Order: sequence, then C-alpha cells, then structure tokens
Amino acid sequence: MKTVDTLISDIYTMLETKEFDDGVDKEEICSRFGDVCADLLREQLSNQDSVGRLRLSGFGKPNRQIYNSYHGVVGEPINGPTYIKFIYGHLTEAVVLALTELAGHTVTDQQKKVQVEGINGHIDGYIDGVLMDVKSCSSFGFKKFRNNTLHEDDPFGYIGQLRAYAHAERQHTYGWLAFDKQNGTLAWLQYDETKDNTPYKKAIDWSVTERAHEIKKLVGGPLPTVCYEEVPDGKSGNMQLATGCRWCAYKDTCWPELRVYKYSNGPRYLTKVVKEPRVAGGIPSDF
Repeated sequence: MKTVDTLISDIYTMLETKEFDDGVDKEEICSRFGDVCADLLREQLSNQDSVGRLRLSGFGKPNRQIYNSYHGVVGEPINGPTYIKFIYGHLTEAVVLALTELAGHTVTDQQKKVQVEGINGHIDGYIDGVLMDVKSCSSFGFKKFRNNTLHEDDPFGYIGQLRAYAHAERQHTYGWLAFDKQNGTLAWLQYDETKDNTPYKKAIDWSVTERAHEIKKLVGGPLPTVCYEEVPDGKSGNMQLATGCRWCAYKDTCWPELRVYKYSNGPRYLTKVVKEPRVAGGIPSDF
C-alpha cells in the first residue's frame, strides 16, 4: 500500500517511464478524468450565487470579505481572462488527481459534503487516507508549499479552509497537494495537529467551532472594519493596499479613494497620494 510520502516521486516516475502498477486501470481513470473535466466546465459556465450563503471554504478569509460576499456587496466585475484562469486552475487540479491515481495512489471521497455548526462545504478528498486539498499556484505561491512557509503568509485563507474540513472529518493530519502552473512542479505539504514545536503551530492554534460562531454573528451585525490596514509605498509618503487587499474584489468598495498606477511589475493600488508617481494611471481603473 503506497503512502503520500512517495506521491510526488511516484507521479514523476510514472510519467517518465510510462509504467503502471498492477491494478491501475489506465483507461478507466482517463475516461473518468474526461467526465470530471466536462462537469467542471459546466459548473464554471453556470451562474453561482453566494449571497446569503456561508461556506467552510471561507473560514480562513478575513471578516469583512466574508460579510461583503454574504450580503451581496457589488465588487469588481470578473472579466473574461480571469474566468479562464479560474477554469484552468480547476482543470489542472483534476489533472493532478488523475495523475495521482495513475501513479498507483488512492483518491477517495472526492467532493464529499461536510458540515461544521450548520455551515456546509465540500472536501477535495483523501489521498492514501490523508485528508487533502489540491491547489494550483503561481511559482511565487508554490514556494510556500514547497518550503513549508504557508503559515507565514496565507492571504487566501488556505489553512483556515482545510482546518475547517479536518474538524468536520475529525482528522488531525491533513495536507495540500500543490501544483506550480508555470513550471509543472508538484509539492506535498502536510500538517499534524498532534505535534508540538512545529513552525505552523501558531497558525492552527484556534477553535474551528468558535470561528463558526464568530462568522455567523458577524454577518448579522454591522460592517466589520477593513481587513488589512494600508501600508507605506516606499519613502514617498504615499500609502498603498496591503497584499491581502490587492487581490480582493471589494477593494474599491472598502477604499473609495483608491487610485491605480501602472508600474512595470504590475498595477499598484495607492490609498493616499502625497507624491504623484511618474507612471500612467492615477484614476480608478480596471486592469
């Protein structure tokens, strides 16, 4: 019986040698993969309304973002290229799970419905009996999984999401199977809540049940404060959005005076302009 300890090397070896373990039904896995891709595309082409709904996937997100989503606050419209990135991300995650099975590892309980205090969610499943979540990432984001530094910077709330699933499933060990979309590399990052003195101990030292009660209470109350305070933009005196706000669809709602400038390394969102940047922009803009 294989374990997740050899998962990455087994996938690479299978692809390089085109050799399969006894009992691996290549044709059945490939056929099922095609069905999964079709279902994913259908789902992405349907209208998905999250107004008035709480999800376990949001447990790690900041309070104001949860509040805005629940109450249907209008955020940045999602453009075509962004939708394509979403679809591509879901499809690559399906590829990784198919490769996992082709490499002789077991994948079970995919999209199983779970619940915490009445809040629903769906897990990605288990690999070799370990609760897991699959994440497709940029090369920058991938380093957090490869180097075990996710606990130092988790702006998308991946830890809170998987901890909620683990609580629902009564699991103390869980992990992420990460895929670098740019380079094709894979990484497995596993947490064990029973171990002390781990680098991620502080990041998981909170109650999932209490968080569920907090979320229910906050969506019925007043608008929470901004999720992240603005930060200095160098020594110019200008202030810019924190990293956690840059990728949020509600940044214009939370920061109505926001100005966007086109720098060579991408857009920069300034909340306060003391010294006008010598680049294009300066007005609310859609990048």
